[in-house]
Amino acid sequence: MRFGVVVFPGSNCDHDAWYALTHNLGHSAEFIWHDSSSLGSVDAVILPGGFSFGDYLRCGAIAKFSPVMNAVKAFAAEGGMVLGICNGFQVLVESGLLPGALLRNRGLKFVCRPVKLRVETANTPFTCAAKPGQILTLPVAHGEGCYFADDATLARLRREDRVVLRYLDNPNGSLDDIAGICTERRNVVGMMPHPERAADDLLGCSDGKVILSSMLTSFASPVLAAHTHE
Repeated sequence: MRFGVVVFPGSNCDHDAWYALTHNLGHSAEFIWHDSSSLGSVDAVILPGGFSFGDYLRCGAIAKFSPVMNAVKAFAAEGGMVLGICNGFQVLVESGLLPGALLRNRGLKFVCRPVKLRVETANTPFTCAAKPGQILTLPVAHGEGCYFADDATLARLRREDRVVLRYLDNPNGSLDDIAGICTERRNVVGMMPHPERAADDLLGCSDGKVILSSMLTSFASPVLAAHTHE
């Protein structure tokens, strides 16, 4: 499977994602610069964490204008798998690919620590290797990770089973304890915790491999992929 890892000026988790994909999963991954108008021949795209364009204006607000985002939107529209992690989640929201907004943490402090999450749905290409209710421990590292949406949007996310992950110990004040959500087609997911930082036993936890290996499982199973895109 071929992964593309988008690199914006200020990305700092791009190499973490690349390492997890190539060394921990044993698959191919390439970096895609933000001013590229094409994703090439990749099977999945990851928007990594960091501080794209220095987080000026708002997190992800400048990155959404990068030429590569037109290619990402087209790829997603065709059913391609897109995973936004931390700043990548913020970019997806700013780009309109996912609903809501990510605000400053309720305590107005940067939070950097492992947190416990619950998998709310296995019906995505990013959680199909997990079980609903499964508990994962993944690190967070963000200052603007408080998920916010209006009541109608929150109700729709719940009704359509689009809340992918919830915090058990909410570190940032996110509404409804939301840590990750998906699109209607379920092929685009944004999440604040970092699975790529917990994909190796040497790091003390490998729970993140469940998220990353789910993409491999979905890609290898056309029937499963079609189901998650319904």
